[in-house]
Amino acid sequence: MDKYPQLQDLRLFCLVVRHGSFVGAAREARASQTLLSKRVALLEKALGVQLLSRTTRKVSITDEGQKVFGWAQRILEDVEGMHGDLGRGAGEPHGPLRIASSARLGRQIVAPALSLMKSRYPGVEVWLELMDRRVDLIGEELHVDIRAGEVDEASLIAHPIASSSRILCAAPAYVERHGMPQRPSELTAHDCVLLRERAEPFGTWRLLGPRGPENVKVSGTLACNDIDVVLRWVHDGHGIVMSADWLLRESLASGSLVRVLPEWRQPANINAVTSTRSSQSAKVRIFLEYLREAVAPCFAPA
Repeated sequence: MDKYPQLQDLRLFCLVVRHGSFVGAAREARASQTLLSKRVALLEKALGVQLLSRTTRKVSITDEGQKVFGWAQRILEDVEGMHGDLGRGAGEPHGPLRIASSARLGRQIVAPALSLMKSRYPGVEVWLELMDRRVDLIGEELHVDIRAGEVDEASLIAHPIASSSRILCAAPAYVERHGMPQRPSELTAHDCVLLRERAEPFGTWRLLGPRGPENVKVSGTLACNDIDVVLRWVHDGHGIVMSADWLLRESLASGSLVRVLPEWRQPANINAVTSTRSSQSAKVRIFLEYLREAVAPCFAPA
C-alpha cells in the first residue's frame, strides 16, 4: 500500500503549487512548513518522482509534478463530489466551498449569501476570494466564480443569477461644465473615469444601443481597479463612468449622478461560473439558491 499516495498529501502538494511556496501553503493549511515539506517528500517517495524543484528563493514544479498536479486536482474534485453527493442524500452539505468574486459584488451580494448559508449549514467551510482578475477555477481549486459579463470559456458552465447592464453616468456639475454627449462617438472628447475590471478591455467601452453594438475608445486622467474609488471621483465631477446599474441606482435616484446616453448600455448579466464537476456538488447548488435570494433586493425593478 505504500506505493499509493495519501489523499491529504495530494491536497498539501496542490496548495504548495498554487502558492508557489511552502510559506503561503503552510499559512492556508494552518500547518508548519516543516510538516508540508515532509508530506510532499513522502508523496514524491510514494510516486517515485521529483515533484518540486526547491531553491533557497523559490519552489518550482517539475514536468512530472505538473502531471501529478493535474491528476491530483481531478482526484480531489472527485472526492469532494462524492462527499457532496452523500451530503445531498443526508440533507446536510459539508466541507470546503471556495468562491471567487470581484470586490464590490463579493462584499455586497456574495458575502451575505454565504453568511445565510453558513447559518443554515455550519458544516460548510467557506473561503471567499475577492480579486480584480479572471480566475482559473480548476488551477486555483475554486468551486464558483461570481462574475458580471460574458462567459466565453467553453469548458465552464454559466448559471444565470441576475440580469444587469453597465450604464453611463456623470455628476450634474460635470455635465454643466462639459455638456451632454449625444452619441457614443462624442465620448472620445470627454473625460472618462476608467475602471480596470477583471477581463474587460481597458479603455474600450462596448455599447449596445438603438443602432446596434458600437465600440468606443475612451480616455481620461483618472483610473483605478477599485470601483468605490472610481465612483468617488465621478461624484466629485471628474468625468463619465460606465458601471453596473445596480451600483448606480441610489445615486441616480438622489440626483447626485445623471444618466449619459440613456439609450446605450453594455449587457453585464451576473453569472455563477463552475466547472462541470463543481456544478454537481450539493453545496454548490445550495449556495446558488442562497445567492439568487440575496441578489433579489439589489436587482428588483426601481
